[in-house]
Amino acid sequence: MNILKLPVISCSLDPGSRSRELARMSSELLRAAGHDSTLVDLAERELPPFDNASVFESDAFRELHELVLTSDAVVLAFPVYNWAPSSAVKSLIEATGATGAGGQSAAWFDKVVTFVCAAGLPHSYMATGALGQSMIYDFKCVLNPYSAYISERDWEGPELLRADRMSRLEKTMAVHAELAALLRDRSYRSAWEV
Repeated sequence: MNILKLPVISCSLDPGSRSRELARMSSELLRAAGHDSTLVDLAERELPPFDNASVFESDAFRELHELVLTSDAVVLAFPVYNWAPSSAVKSLIEATGATGAGGQSAAWFDKVVTFVCAAGLPHSYMATGALGQSMIYDFKCVLNPYSAYISERDWEGPELLRADRMSRLEKTMAVHAELAALLRDRSYRSAWEV
């Protein structure tokens, strides 16, 4: 078995974040399957807001850019607020996906990307549509068709999901790893193009 580099990025700044717990669970599932899965928490990084200038001078930018660039696939775990992904996940993608005046290049080209979402209600499960579409069009990402969308109603305890939702998270991570393995040796490499 090829060991894949499959980091999970927790994109919540909320100290009591449910998506952070989902990120931890996702990383554990990937490690249990034999993969290298670093859990990175944006709440512990000082990534400046995206300004297409000074953000590129931060240590957090350099670390996160390298993490995404060298990965086989990336799990983005984030909360859904107001029917949209959190601003932290968007800022991460803007910074690591920008070209910038200093010649930084996008880290996201051709990555397999999986969304793991925490939300208050089950109604906004399509909130990731615009984000996913932009990653496909801008960076030619391959979006995992299985996402894990977990609402407040899906928890039986602080660290315990209902069985059907845990099964979905397990399947989502299995598909994530399988897509990454199948596409690892793809014959093409993308760049900025329409």
